Amino acid sequence: MLKSYNPKILVFLSGLCLLLSLLTLWMGMTNASGILLIAFMVALALGFQGFPSLKGYSYTAIIFAAVTAAMYFPQRFIEFNGFKFSLLITPLLQLIMFGMGTAMSVHDFIGVVKMPKGVILGTLNQFTIMPLLGFTLASIFHFPPEIAAGVILIGCSPCGMASNVISYMARANLALSITLTTVSTFLAPLVTPLLMKLLAGQFVEIDVVKMMWDIIKIVILPVAAGLLFNGLLKGKIKWLDTAMPYLSMSGIALIILVITAVGRESLLDIGALLILSSLIHNTAGYFLGYWSGRLFKMNERDCRTMAIEVGMQNGGLASGIAKEMGKVATLGLAPAVFGPMMNITGSLLASWWQRKPPNNNE
Repeated sequence: MLKSYNPKILVFLSGLCLLLSLLTLWMGMTNASGILLIAFMVALALGFQGFPSLKGYSYTAIIFAAVTAAMYFPQRFIEFNGFKFSLLITPLLQLIMFGMGTAMSVHDFIGVVKMPKGVILGTLNQFTIMPLLGFTLASIFHFPPEIAAGVILIGCSPCGMASNVISYMARANLALSITLTTVSTFLAPLVTPLLMKLLAGQFVEIDVVKMMWDIIKIVILPVAAGLLFNGLLKGKIKWLDTAMPYLSMSGIALIILVITAVGRESLLDIGALLILSSLIHNTAGYFLGYWSGRLFKMNERDCRTMAIEVGMQNGGLASGIAKEMGKVATLGLAPAVFGPMMNITGSLLASWWQRKPPNNNE
C-alpha cells in the first residue's frame, strides 16, 4: 500500500514535523512537541522504506519513536485500568523467539560441523569479551547496583536475530552468522546465569536455577516450537510466514516502549551515561570480534561476521530476564538503551562494509 506514496514526500513531511516540534517546544507546548516528534520519526521510517540504501534504518526510527512516546507520555504505557503492561513482556518475547525459531531449520546446526573454527571462536568471544566489557563498564561508571547488573546482563546475553540481518547487509558470512546465533541461543540457559552469578552477584542476588528456567521458558521452548512449525508447516500458512518478522519487530518495539516508560525517572538521571557505555560496549565488541578473526587468519567475510555477532546481543532476552527478576525498571534499563544503540551502530557498520565488497582472495 505504501508503494503508492512518494517516499520523498514522506521524508519532507518528517522534516516539517521536526521543525514544528522544535517550534512548539520553544513555545512551551510540550505535549504537542512530543506528538510532532513521534510523527517525525514514524514518517521518516516510512520514507526510508522507499530508499534501498536507507531501508535498514526504518526499524531504528520506529524504535526511537517508541522511546520518545514513552519519555513524553509514560503513564499511558505503564498500566491501563489496573493492568500493568509489563506483564506483556514475557509473552511478547516468547512470540519473538517463536518467530526466530520459524526462521531456523535443522540445516542451521550443520554449520557447526562445516565451520568449526568460526563457531568455536565466535561462541567463546561472545561469552568472554562482552560479559567482561559489561563488568568493566559497570565498575568504571559506578552505576547503581541494579543498573550495573543490567549492563552486565546485556553483555552476558547471546546474540540475536538482528545480527543476522546486519551480517547480510554487511556482505558477511550469513551462514556462519545464523549458526553462531543458534549455538549461543541454545547455550544461554546454562552460560548466561553462571556468568551473571560470577560477574553481577556482587550487585544483585542471582538465583542461577531460576534464571536458567526463565531463559528456557522465554527462549528455548518457543524457539523449539518455531523449529517444529518450520519443519511441519513452513510455506503452508503463507500469511503467517510473512507476518512473523513484522510481529517480532513490533514486539521488540512494544517491550522497549514499556521498559522506557517504567524506568523513565532513572533514565533521566543516568541516561547519558548509559548511552555512552552502550556505544563503548558495542563498538569495542565489533573491534575485538573482527581482530580476533584476523588473529586466527579467518577471511574478510568471516571476520565481519565475528565483529557483528560479538558486538550485538539479544536485548529482548535481557529485558525478559530483568522482568522475571522483578526489576524491569532498573535492571531492564540497560537492555532498553543498548538495544536501539546496537541497531544504529550495526546499521552504520553494515552500510560502510556494504560499499567495500570483500575480496574473494581474502
